[in-house]
Amino acid sequence: MIVGVPKEIKEKEFRVGIVPSGVKALAQAGHTVLVEQRAGLGSGIADAEYSGAGAAMVATAAEVWGRAEMVMKVKEPLPPEYPLLRPGLILYTYLHLAPLPELTQVLLDARVTGVAYETVQLDNGALPLLAPMSQVAGRMAIQVGAHFLEKEAGGRGVLLAGVPGVAPGHVTILGSGTVAINAAQMAMGLGARVTMLGRNLRRLAELDDLFRGRLVTLASNRQAIEEELALADLVVGAVLVPGAQAPKLISRDMLGLMRPGAVIVDVAIDQGGCAETSRPTYHSDPVYEVDSILHYCVANMPGALPRTSTFALTNATLPYALAMADKGFDRAMQEDRTLLRGVNVHGGKLVRREVAQSQGREWEEISF
Repeated sequence: MIVGVPKEIKEKEFRVGIVPSGVKALAQAGHTVLVEQRAGLGSGIADAEYSGAGAAMVATAAEVWGRAEMVMKVKEPLPPEYPLLRPGLILYTYLHLAPLPELTQVLLDARVTGVAYETVQLDNGALPLLAPMSQVAGRMAIQVGAHFLEKEAGGRGVLLAGVPGVAPGHVTILGSGTVAINAAQMAMGLGARVTMLGRNLRRLAELDDLFRGRLVTLASNRQAIEEELALADLVVGAVLVPGAQAPKLISRDMLGLMRPGAVIVDVAIDQGGCAETSRPTYHSDPVYEVDSILHYCVANMPGALPRTSTFALTNATLPYALAMADKGFDRAMQEDRTLLRGVNVHGGKLVRREVAQSQGREWEEISF
């Protein structure tokens, strides 16, 4: 199979779809890997490292897209890339289609097969290709939240760690998955008071035991969220329904419960965000204010830490890329339901129920 890796074009996106060790594994298995020149520079990977691992370096994105049978990316295609889509192409990347009806229609019209990292799902519900970026984003949420709590950055002027004689900051985390756990670890490591709200009571019990009472856990409901918002210096939105739009847990009127200068870091923004007032932002202009509350809603948070993120991502995505390249798409899907769940669009049909429900579209269950 010919596997193509173009340079990412999203603003301030420095990750790349594969690292040299991944190229080497594909090349040794007999596949051709095309990498656009300078694609890895943002992650600190030189062209020579790719060519040394067996990649063919090509000058333009158009050549990568035009020759590849499978394109490996990090982020969803943007309008300049739409004309490069074509029938039968396997697009293997983060898609986050639920809040993106325009992109969904483009993929359907182009009859692309879209395998979304974020919906590749194990039988136990785990999301192995989302997990590494969720780990990065969860930890980063506390890092950026602590920064924007600084008065000069527009925040309340609260140090999350506190100091002797002064109470630490209060961090509220909405959700109990991978993002939430990593955010909690970072916040507690700084010395903040941390409360996590989730709907999975079994998970909350496990986390209570894991953190030995240092983490306060609450069953998530509107009253509990409102009470926490009144206390919070930093709120981390970490809710996820695989493949679907994030539920809106913070309404506009609820911002009035928060103290001026408090910060919301909405990690769920890739799936539409969990605050009614959330809208996507970019690393170059990451925050905005609504009713005196700072909102950080960067849709590609791990892109700010590309070296760590790119290597962590390839660790997770490569085995499935090898499966599709070695076996061919149909056989790979027949043999692995985990990978099959990643397919969102195929042959001009929408095949992911949660995306269809979010957009009010019809869908068909894919089968092989």
